[in-house]
Amino acid sequence: MYETKNPQLTPELYQYVLDHNPPLDEVQRELVDTTHRRLAGQAGMQTAEEQAPLLAFLVRLTGASRIVEVGTFTGLSTLSMAQALPEGGQVIACDISEEWTAVGRQAWADAGVADRIDLRIAPAIDTLRALPGDRWIDLVFLDADKESYVDYWEELVPRMRPGGLLVVDNTLYHGAVADPAATGGAAAIRAFNDHVRADDRVDDVLLTVADGLTLARRLA
Repeated sequence: MYETKNPQLTPELYQYVLDHNPPLDEVQRELVDTTHRRLAGQAGMQTAEEQAPLLAFLVRLTGASRIVEVGTFTGLSTLSMAQALPEGGQVIACDISEEWTAVGRQAWADAGVADRIDLRIAPAIDTLRALPGDRWIDLVFLDADKESYVDYWEELVPRMRPGGLLVVDNTLYHGAVADPAATGGAAAIRAFNDHVRADDRVDDVLLTVADGLTLARRLA
């Protein structure tokens, strides 16, 4: 195996990346700041800053109009995708916390995209199982409890249209996935990554974006 081409991501290099990505707009920036003020202990669950413009880019690239998000937290990813939707598009956002998503609701309203977001407060597996069973989803963003990733995957993949894109966060799990003796969330992500690799319904890539990002395209 040859050495990686990835440079060490120093704070200076990370700032350079942010400086050369589309910047967060005023509402997005306020949402990030509000999350860190109000929910300092949980703010690490927020979508990485460089992922917000990436998600919007993927929505525009794929022409997605029907999006399902599993794991919303305070809604930065939701906001970014909703802003990129075409006229008539919708994000179904799944979460279990009224407290966390209330922060997002305010930002969505401030950005003028609240009508594009259908927030469903319930266990995500129940929400997914209640969705129509035909192949209608254009894009998925999965960023929720890691132990349930395989279960979510198995509800989502059959509902993806041919060519639909699944985007899955935290698939490197802070680097712990490389340890065969990993336990807890890291072990769950190891099992999920193996599950995706063996799934002949999709083609997929695992990228070293933020904490690991898997992109998978539903085959015909």
